[in-house]
Parts: sequence; C-alpha cells; structure tokens
Amino acid sequence: MSRPRPMPCCDAEPAPQRARPRIIAWLGALACLFAALSGAAADPAAPLVALKPGQFRWFPEASPNGPVVAVVSLDEQRVYVYRNGVAIGVSTISSGRRGHETPEGTFTILQKAKFHKSDLYDDAPMPYMQRLTWDGVAMHAGSLPGYPASHGCIRLPAAFASKLFDVTRRGETIIVASAKTSAAPVARPAYLAPVAPSGTPMAAGVRADAWWREGTSSARDPLSILVALRDRRVYVLRGGELIAESPLEIVGDFSSNGSLVLIAGAQFDDVPSRLDPLWPRRRWSAYAFDYVSTTASLDELSGHLRVPADFARRLYAEIDTGTTVLVTNLPGIRAPAPPAPPQP
Repeated sequence: MSRPRPMPCCDAEPAPQRARPRIIAWLGALACLFAALSGAAADPAAPLVALKPGQFRWFPEASPNGPVVAVVSLDEQRVYVYRNGVAIGVSTISSGRRGHETPEGTFTILQKAKFHKSDLYDDAPMPYMQRLTWDGVAMHAGSLPGYPASHGCIRLPAAFASKLFDVTRRGETIIVASAKTSAAPVARPAYLAPVAPSGTPMAAGVRADAWWREGTSSARDPLSILVALRDRRVYVLRGGELIAESPLEIVGDFSSNGSLVLIAGAQFDDVPSRLDPLWPRRRWSAYAFDYVSTTASLDELSGHLRVPADFARRLYAEIDTGTTVLVTNLPGIRAPAPPAPPQP
C-alpha cells in the first residue's frame, strides 16, 4: 500500500492533542443524511427500515467491493444484503405461504439465470433466479402482496432482483432465518452483517474495549468501516471479516437522523490528519441518498466523535484509496427483543 510522506515534525499537533484524535474529523464537508432511513423503530421486534410491499433501498457505494452475504428475515419479510460485511441494500420480500414455507438455514447460491422458468409450476417465469436448493427454492423477481404468498421461493421486487443478481456470485452465502430458530442478530439483522462470508457468526460486541485481530485477512482485500452511532461502536471489516472494533465516544450535543457514506480518495491535504497527526489528512468523497436533510461540516463533527488514540492511529494506517466509511444512526447490531410477559 502506497503511503504519503509523513508530515514535518514542526507541523504535527502538540502531544496533548495527539492523544485525543477524533475519528470523524477527517470526514470533511459532506451532505449525506437520507430521510428514508431515518426512523429506526423503538420496538426491537419491528423491521429496521420502514418499507411498503415492493419497496427497497439500494446504496452499493457504502461498500463497493468484497464478498456478498444476504440475510432473509422471515419475520420481517425483508432481505438484507451485505458486501464486505456492511449493508448495501434492504428490500421487502414474499416468502413461502402456509404449507409451502421457505426452509430456514444457511444456503449457497447454486445456480443463476436471468431468464428462468419453473420446472414445477407450469413454466412460471422466475426472472433473475438464484437457486438455493435443487428441489425448487430460489430467490427471484415476483409479486409482493405484503405477506408470505409463494410456493417456497423468496420473491423480490423486479428492480431489486436485477441489482442483487448483478452483485452476487455462485457459492456466496444466503441465510434464511426467523426468531423461532435463529439468534436475534440473524433473525432481525442490522447494518453489520450477522455472519461472515463463510456463514459463521460475526463476533461483534463480545468485548467492550478497542481491539484488532491480527493475520486474519489479506491487505489486498477491501476495507470497510461502520460507525454506528446508536451502538456507540466502530466496526472495521476486511474481506467480509470483522478485524477490529472500538467504543465510540459522542461528545456534546451531537445527534444525527440518518446515514452517510464516505469514500477515501488518493489525494492528501498539506495539513495533519487528526487520526494520526504524523501523516497528512486524506481527502474523502461523500455520497447522498434519497433526500438530503442537513449538512455536516468538518468543524461540526470533529469535536463530537472520538475513538481511543492508539485505535485511531492504527485505523489510519489501514485506510487506503477506496476505503469506505458508513456512518449511521441505525444500529450496527440489533439487541434481543425483551421477553414476552408471562401469560396469566
């Protein structure tokens, strides 16, 4: 990985300031708060994103590269799509109706076909078909009445099915889950993938302190950073695996009602980075989705969001051109729903 030249010592920040780098100071001037994802439900059993049947959200810039994992929540009638461990889309679905329930479990994409007709149901069209089992269960475009209505397949909005078809490959992991059979983060997923590309659980939130996992991925794999304001956590992923995690300190009266995406550029400014003042500040590009409701400037963010100094310096060393950062007020991981009250 090519690195810029270190900043001259005389330009570095004084030692007391260097001990308190601020993770979002390098976000720059951006406008990327979108109202459509602003209303995270207070009820942990409610869908994370409010969508009507047939609606979806697609924001692939949040993680342009890396392995894809999809999680189908039968309870929510949603599918969440993750690339490199970070959500890039969510859509309504229609799963199998009573008597033809969609099977639960961990599947891989066995076959793909843009123009497919059902072998079981009178050549019924199954556009953008992605087969999960050899006995007829697949994801494909179809009608979405707002409830389970298929013969076992997972129906998707046509436009979403096309987009999903374009980013997946044979062999990638699809999880189908419900609260009856799966842990809460899988049955009701959030912005951090609940599983790794292999289908094994993502070990997020197991430690309260900042940590790095060494030697688990290649530096050639893409890097994604998820800043979850609701969790007050920063998650770092490479190759779809969680490699680091840190507590996030929110200082002052800071709040956000949406989500924003940044992509690291190749250019640097001739001023110190606040993540590591020994190196120059990198330039970032911002992307807006749906409706821009506010503007967050460098000065507005720099004093409010912080991580430990050692973590910040290590994070800066890992960042390269194309690294993505997703900052959201929605949860990175979902807390379990409270137990139901006992029946009288």
